[in-house]
Amino acid sequence: MTAMFDQELREQLARARRDLAAARAEGDADGVQAYEGRIAGLLRLAAQHGIDLPHSADEEEHDEP
Repeated sequence: MTAMFDQELREQLARARRDLAAARAEGDADGVQAYEGRIAGLLRLAAQHGIDLPHSADEEEHDEP
């Protein structure tokens, strides 16, 4: 079960990063804020469960909407 949870978090993080890039490219400020919050939330969830996901420090700084 842990491996499945780990993989799901990784997939969701990758999807959120793609969606963030698309929102930035489209100039969608609300989308950017939402996806930054989503990424930060996924990173917090991973950390709470002892899963180390590669990320930048600025990805941790955003609050979910």
